[in-house]
Amino acid sequence: MTDRKGELAANLAKVEERIAAACVAAGRKREEVTLIVVTKTYPASDVRILSELGVRDVAENKDQDAAPKAAECSDLPLTWHFVGQLQTNKVRSVTGYADMVHSVDRARLVTTLSREAERQGRELGCLIQVALDANEGGRGERGGVAPDGIEELGELVAAAPGLRLAGLMTVAPLTGPYAGRELAAFERLMDLSTDLRRAHPAANMVSAGMSADLEKAVAAGATHVRVGTAVLGVRARLG
Repeated sequence: MTDRKGELAANLAKVEERIAAACVAAGRKREEVTLIVVTKTYPASDVRILSELGVRDVAENKDQDAAPKAAECSDLPLTWHFVGQLQTNKVRSVTGYADMVHSVDRARLVTTLSREAERQGRELGCLIQVALDANEGGRGERGGVAPDGIEELGELVAAAPGLRLAGLMTVAPLTGPYAGRELAAFERLMDLSTDLRRAHPAANMVSAGMSADLEKAVAAGATHVRVGTAVLGVRARLG
């Protein structure tokens, strides 16, 4: 086993232990939570090792990094998640490799994704990114729609050809009433998910929690956690 493979295997095992323990504490089954490994800034060789270690879900947040990496790893049995803020001029590229987009937060993006998914003959799973730091009708500091915009945007996604409304995503906010209150933020997301599922029962994905707060996300009921640093390590500073 190479040094890097051994390092990633050890890190994955630690993260797996954390998720399993969080599930026990929450009275949940381990299979209720899917680990998405966020591979941003790391090379395709790491993605290949992760696949060998059994990882099936990987995420990227920048198309310029993701597109060549996904192409290089196209032979692997992976589900690719796009989790970063998505500009409409990147939609054509992202639609070519992403299976899930976690950052849908405005009507224009829905329209563009739908048109491109139809053109490429693909179905894209879409999560609405919820900004818990946004004022009514506004958007968050790191993207996302305010809670009062979920219903309208959900209807748009559900009706759009080529798209499938999969659920909700959030990033624990740094400002506003939920700053420093990750568990409360994730519990709020779960309440919003319950509301969404009344109209769209299949939209049952809840994407929340990262390396530092995955236990709180599992405790709240998240179905997917997005973990980068705890698996791949802290990225070295450039320069």
